[in-house]
Amino acid sequence: MANKFKNVIEEFKWRESLKDLTTGADQELINGKITCYNGFDPTAKSLHIGNLIPILGLQRLQNYGHTPIVIIGGGTGMIGDPSGRSDERKLLSMDQIQQNLMGIKTQLEKFLDFNNKKNPAKIINNAEWLNEINLIEFLRETGKFFNINNMMSKDSVKNRLSRDEGISFTEFSYQLLQAYDFLYLLENYNCTFQMGGSDQWGNIIAGVDLIRKMNSKKKAHGITYPLLTTSSGEKFGKSIDGAITLDSEVTIPYKLFQYFFNSSDEEVMGYIKLFTDINPKDFEELNKATLESPYKREAQMYLAKEITKIVHGENGLNDAIRQTEGLNRGNWEILLDKDYEDLYRNSEKTSELKREKIENGITIQQLAVDYGLCNSLAESKRLINQGGISMNGQKIEDSNKEISIQDLKADKIIILSKGKKTHKIITVH
Repeated sequence: MANKFKNVIEEFKWRESLKDLTTGADQELINGKITCYNGFDPTAKSLHIGNLIPILGLQRLQNYGHTPIVIIGGGTGMIGDPSGRSDERKLLSMDQIQQNLMGIKTQLEKFLDFNNKKNPAKIINNAEWLNEINLIEFLRETGKFFNINNMMSKDSVKNRLSRDEGISFTEFSYQLLQAYDFLYLLENYNCTFQMGGSDQWGNIIAGVDLIRKMNSKKKAHGITYPLLTTSSGEKFGKSIDGAITLDSEVTIPYKLFQYFFNSSDEEVMGYIKLFTDINPKDFEELNKATLESPYKREAQMYLAKEITKIVHGENGLNDAIRQTEGLNRGNWEILLDKDYEDLYRNSEKTSELKREKIENGITIQQLAVDYGLCNSLAESKRLINQGGISMNGQKIEDSNKEISIQDLKADKIIILSKGKKTHKIITVH
């Protein structure tokens, strides 16, 4: 891919994807080719969309000829990073970590080029060296370079110490292991840059300092990306149902598409810079069109399409567009059984309906109340009489109509709607 900027720093700055960087880091990236890494602990089977920022950062670095390394924290994941957390992480079993590790590795392979002849990306599990550490040697040779006062001044530690629960020695020691990772990668892979979210700045600097004290021949650097929150102040990447993941089995492409399509006018252009490959000229044209006609939501559509394609490919994007057309615009006849299967897999647990209830008889009027579309039977009846309630795209005209097994889509799902925009996906078991 041809780069539209002089260097990666110029692109990072234009995309507003830089938060902190060590002195001289920008010149190192401009003047030479470096090896850099970002770590991801396998605390879940999938990465989430907040992880897209560092992943795309590595991708952009590779596009400019730098060599990216992804560290999957098979070792550090057994400890747990306290950064950004108010409570102790639940320790995962080795089997859980291994399953999560494989899932994350598969996702990362979509974004980075591991077969590039000049600067191929690498995925490495830090358990390879952390599991071999001798505790006494580690404390003598590495631990002596860490000052407890400095460690306790880190925000991630201070925030936990201010609470009754405190912090365990296990999590307190996490920054030593992350710093050691950096030292190991420098000595074995000539890796001189560590990247991460802005909540990792303290851990990154701990690694830079350790390298300065133990390996003064090479200069180490750190760069962080901004941590995003939505315009309403909520953590980016979260929905009512939980985190929006990069795994289509956990978060179907439609849900990812809808998350970004629902971006506010205030945040959408910033997201487009950050998450897509748009160039400055096209960005200005899209921004102008958005300012002139915000009601058309051209920017939101562009963002949703681009990110869905990046994460799930053309097929995933086509599924998301078709499901959006069917569910959100009332074009129900284009929906396939596959679409209902997707919606079934991604529905909320609170929207389950036992099959025997249908067999025993339940009216749509009652169902609209039971699943929160209406506050009372009277309201439900009134809306049905006004043509405001539909099932699977068909308006309900009789408030006494009962649901039958034949009404189920893909033999397991009902979509109950109030008006054109409020839908309840009910799964039948």
